[in-house]
Amino acid sequence: MSYNVRIWDIRERHDRRKPFMVRWTVNGREKSESFMSSGLADSRRSKLVTAARDGEPFDEHTGLPASELRAIKQRTTWYDLAHEYLGQRWTRTPGNTGRTLADAFAAITPALVHPGAAYPESRVLRRALYSWAFNNNAWDQEPSEEWQNALDWMRRNSLPVSALAEADVLRRALDAICLKLDGKAAAAKTARRKRAAFNEVLNTAVEKGYFAENPLNGLRWNAPTVNEEVNPAALPNPAQSARLLTAVGRQRGRGPHLEAFFGCMYYAAMRPAEVIHLRRDQCHLPKTGWGVLNLSGGVVIAGKQWTDDGAVHEVHSLKRRAPTATRPVPIPPQFVRVLRAHIDRFGVAPDGRLFRNQAGNYVDASAYGLTWARARKCVLTRTELTSGLAKRPYDLRHAGISFWLHSGVDPAECARRAGQSIEVLFRHYAKFLDGVREQANRLIEQSMEEWDRLSQGSTPTGRLGSGP
Repeated sequence: MSYNVRIWDIRERHDRRKPFMVRWTVNGREKSESFMSSGLADSRRSKLVTAARDGEPFDEHTGLPASELRAIKQRTTWYDLAHEYLGQRWTRTPGNTGRTLADAFAAITPALVHPGAAYPESRVLRRALYSWAFNNNAWDQEPSEEWQNALDWMRRNSLPVSALAEADVLRRALDAICLKLDGKAAAAKTARRKRAAFNEVLNTAVEKGYFAENPLNGLRWNAPTVNEEVNPAALPNPAQSARLLTAVGRQRGRGPHLEAFFGCMYYAAMRPAEVIHLRRDQCHLPKTGWGVLNLSGGVVIAGKQWTDDGAVHEVHSLKRRAPTATRPVPIPPQFVRVLRAHIDRFGVAPDGRLFRNQAGNYVDASAYGLTWARARKCVLTRTELTSGLAKRPYDLRHAGISFWLHSGVDPAECARRAGQSIEVLFRHYAKFLDGVREQANRLIEQSMEEWDRLSQGSTPTGRLGSGP
């Protein structure tokens, strides 16, 4: 805000549809508004002059006096704020992230309405919000009449942003993200993800001057508990993993092609998106010894309505990494042989990808999931199936990382190979790290015993802790 305001005379431009321009500067930054008649222009100029004479500060960004800015903020609703937030960040938001944000705002927005207001067709409202209001790609088309009626109702009933300063209003939104549309409890991770989106919009509201600080700060609300630790009972040991991979290769149809696909998830602890993206030029596969997979990105399903080019899939950089970042992952000789055999048998796609469907396109999650389910039933015992052993293909990645830890690999190196932070590794694999600590303790104890044994005889040269 600034008091350095200069208001100029009205400029008339005969070649414009609105020929009368009101111009002024706020701390040297020029602002202007145009009008159809001189009377409207003169009225607007008089209001600006009155505000300046009354000692009102002007906003440097919008050029508006403080009183007008407050009035605008009081009229801005949560629906307007969320809609504007998505519009501003859409071009730099991946389609999958945009879909996640739309899902969060579609759950939150119906809860932030005037007391007693409730749209009679909640599913229609939710679909209109998710598929149109919070999907920038849909804005170039008019919504259906059914959706338009729901959105008009929402615009009339959405609470002003200022109401979100009240704790009870915030709790209504937070409670809404913990429920699915059918009233059942949402998954804890889903609720956490939606809360993060809500928090980000409120941070933007602080930047825009609606609040002095994020109203969620200090709010006493118990978030759903998320158990992020990997369950050891669900992870196959090396022998079980080998049985499962062999069973995949014996499945009819796509099975032989997917044996190496699942092997990447176990031996290199790759995410499915990274395996789908893997190309021949990323693979160093020597005839003997260890090989290296130099990972550079992943392929995810976003949905054609959420991508800028209308494609179903999106190619991303490595998770939480810069677009040009890579991650080399060593692979053992036995898996090098598997990949070499896979390439010799199936070749690669025109773009070099190792794995593809019959049409040459990206491998679909539902397809490889079906093959995995069939392989489990073929090779696992009834007890193993009942326990949920390797129920998801992603469990292979967890199994690979846990085996590294069990083998005594330094946790920092495990985290680097897996493409995650050391904090995430410790949070997810705490139970496996206990064994690493015990092994480290044994090694330290053995070294101390050896030192004591040597110390009882002659003092060894270059003993630990000696000075220069």
